[in-house]
Amino acid sequence: MLQLRDADESGPARGPGSPGSPGAATLVPGAAGPPFEPAVPPARQTLRPLSVRTAGRAGRLRQYFVFRPGTIEQAVSEIRVVVLPAEDGEVQSVWLLTEIDHWNNEKERLVLITDWSLLVCKYNFISLQCQHVTRIALSAVDTISVGEFQFPPKSLNKREGVGIRIQWDKQSRASFINRWNPWSTNIPYVTFTEHPMADADEKISSLCRLENFQTQLIQAVKKAHKEGPVPGSANGVLVLERPILIETYLGLMSFINNEAKLGYSMTRGKIGF
Repeated sequence: MLQLRDADESGPARGPGSPGSPGAATLVPGAAGPPFEPAVPPARQTLRPLSVRTAGRAGRLRQYFVFRPGTIEQAVSEIRVVVLPAEDGEVQSVWLLTEIDHWNNEKERLVLITDWSLLVCKYNFISLQCQHVTRIALSAVDTISVGEFQFPPKSLNKREGVGIRIQWDKQSRASFINRWNPWSTNIPYVTFTEHPMADADEKISSLCRLENFQTQLIQAVKKAHKEGPVPGSANGVLVLERPILIETYLGLMSFINNEAKLGYSMTRGKIGF
């Protein structure tokens, strides 16, 4: 490596144009420096994706009014006023289930098993009021079916899971007019499945177990048939394990209802219904 330096003042005198004259620079070999190293760019930074927080099961649980602290306890306490002791007897158990109507619509229900009746209550968990009660005499129940849901082959809106269907008055199907009327209440059966959040809250899960409901219902129906037989009819209940048929094809209305959870008392933005 060569470097420039001024001529040594103590050296011999030279002419003004000579290489060693004062004011002239001399090229001299210099000490070998470190080799040239190009600047190293900073290490590449890894961009981490933004973490998107999704509503977990606990978050969805808070959207249901029934799972808010104290709500189900108050509802169970107040729902007993719909019981008519002379007609229903004493309350044996209370259940939180989902009713599936004949058009595959989900509806949140409180269900009471009494000595002689099955009470299906449409309960508003926001205003804490019972809005409608369907009373079914246990002695009129003739068939209880348990199994997976089944739909016609060309149905566009199906559901999975297990349900229980309770039939009475020896009628297995509704009339043609009632089957094709989505608002008809003249259906000779009722179908239940577990609440969608049945296993999310340990305190309430015991009220939502379909298998336990099935066991108690069968016992209550058999007892009612034995203690209060219906004159002129064959008494006894038939318990079957078979698919539960829901005869819907297009199912647009039930699709909207079930996807939006319109059959449940829930918070929806800043309002609840």
